[in-house]
Amino acid sequence: MTSRKKIWLTLSLVFLIVALSGAYGIWRILSNAPSVVTLEDAVATLTQTEESGDNKTISSGDSAENESASGEWVIDNTSGNFTFEDASGSFVGFRIDEKLVGIGSVTAVGRTDVVSGKIVIDGSSLVETIIEADLSTIVTNDKRRDRAARNALKVKENPFASFVLQDTIKFDIAGIEGQAIQAEALGQLTINAISQPANFSIDAQLVNNQIVLVGSAKVVFSDFGVEVPSAPIVVSAEDFGIIEFQLLLTRN
Repeated sequence: MTSRKKIWLTLSLVFLIVALSGAYGIWRILSNAPSVVTLEDAVATLTQTEESGDNKTISSGDSAENESASGEWVIDNTSGNFTFEDASGSFVGFRIDEKLVGIGSVTAVGRTDVVSGKIVIDGSSLVETIIEADLSTIVTNDKRRDRAARNALKVKENPFASFVLQDTIKFDIAGIEGQAIQAEALGQLTINAISQPANFSIDAQLVNNQIVLVGSAKVVFSDFGVEVPSAPIVVSAEDFGIIEFQLLLTRN
């Protein structure tokens, strides 16, 4: 084989590797955004985890049927798992739509399982909710985006975000276990030490003596002094997005 042929063969292999790497990168970006949080998925994932024996804190008490749910329920950080492929535990996160060069529309998702807090139920009412998340531990569905997301959220100065319920709402989760309820929770959302009113649509269900609680709200990030990060590959990114959470709660 002549030197010229060897050079062309080498260059062809290099171009092929680059092309395959680019194709894999595009496939990875487009395919690894987790689905929107839903109660149905959260309950199904939790149930599967319990059946497989992976859940560390499966409750073994009597059925909650016809029992009062009144009292304080705290966020359980030991049940379930936290990965983008298997998010069966408690977490808080965001979703933002982007347009990338040569790729098109994608969804950037960030989540953290470093979350704490509680809810307080009085009869058929939710009277108190406090949720706090450490955004300095947030990870995204693309590791190359993690640092930019944390910097945009200004986690060095203000690492914690929180939501505090403003008014008592109907929350009749007692009764037959497995019956889902829906509600609207108006409260104060704090990100980057800036508080703004936020209305979360929430769904809840009692499963094996745990409350599964999911919720989401649309927010404008500039209202919290957060600038959506940019990069050469990003054509545009929405200034608004979805704050979402999935929580497992146990009676205190």
